[in-house]
Amino acid sequence: MYTKRIFPVRVVVKWTLPHILLFLFLPVIPVFLFDVLELKWLHAPWLPLGVLGTAVAFIIGFKNNASYDRLWEARKIWGGIVNASRSWTVMVKDFITNDYSITDLSANELQSVKREMVHRHIAWLTALRYQLREDRAWEMHLKRGRTNLGFKAAHYRIREEEISLEEKLKKYLSETDYNAIISKGNRASQILGIQSRRLKELMEQGLIEDFRHMKMANMIAEFYTLQGQCERIKNFPYPRQFATLNYWFVWIFILLLPYGIMSEFDVFGAEIFMLLDKHPIQDSAIHELQESMARHFVWFTVPFSAMLSWVYHTMEMIGEHTENPFEGGPNDVPITDLSRSIEIDIRQLIDDTDIPEPYVWINDIVM
Repeated sequence: MYTKRIFPVRVVVKWTLPHILLFLFLPVIPVFLFDVLELKWLHAPWLPLGVLGTAVAFIIGFKNNASYDRLWEARKIWGGIVNASRSWTVMVKDFITNDYSITDLSANELQSVKREMVHRHIAWLTALRYQLREDRAWEMHLKRGRTNLGFKAAHYRIREEEISLEEKLKKYLSETDYNAIISKGNRASQILGIQSRRLKELMEQGLIEDFRHMKMANMIAEFYTLQGQCERIKNFPYPRQFATLNYWFVWIFILLLPYGIMSEFDVFGAEIFMLLDKHPIQDSAIHELQESMARHFVWFTVPFSAMLSWVYHTMEMIGEHTENPFEGGPNDVPITDLSRSIEIDIRQLIDDTDIPEPYVWINDIVM
């Protein structure tokens, strides 16, 4: 998540530089054929191209709206995880008591039980975010592209790629719990299963009574729901038929664009030349320069075509990079930072020790 008001111009230019160079090169060929080799028939009428451009703009807008909806839904889900985690911790803190216990536990023993339950919840958060950072086939072209790899190396880091999940889970789980879940596929679900089983044991020991057990079990069900909502977004991509056709339509428009505006610039240059021909002073260097520019005014097709192509293609790229909100990109939901914030918050609620510091992020990109 980028946290400043606007992206720096240099970052945007660096991100799109390979395409900017390509868009500057593509119009050179038709303009050279049109102006230098005088193939004046080599152009397309602007009207159908304008209709195509309008259609492409609507399709890009539809895709970007859908991509933003996926991003915003993901953020709302993690907002729910934040709130539910606090509620869970308060329940652990206040519901687990000796009020109905068969054998009274000491204050330290009660604190140990509460710490176990909260740490297991942090383990669930950790396993969930690692699962959400896993690669999917439809994300690979974004994560492994040369431009994106270079941008990542220079501007941000993904902490899930620096420390293994196994190493992180050992900090929060007992050896028994760790061995029970580490070989499983969906480790986050397994951790919630252990949490539910532990709740039943606490009820049997009299540390919580039926009503409190029901309320805490409902919270575990809520965590399952929130996890499932995250998995729905992660495992179901933006429909590839829409994404693929949108990509093709953008490139069809980009390739045809110079052929549509060449003749317009050529006509405009001829009008300028006629105006210059009526100028009273025609032997100055400035006048000759203006006439030369008017004769070859069609070459202005190159920068204008590149600018329009850059706008359309960059908007398409924005939608493409927004549609997967957990992949580990700079515009994603900052689940790593949110997990650390939750951990600090809930461990402080139970007066835990060795609480970690918030992450320090660089270049205003929070992951």
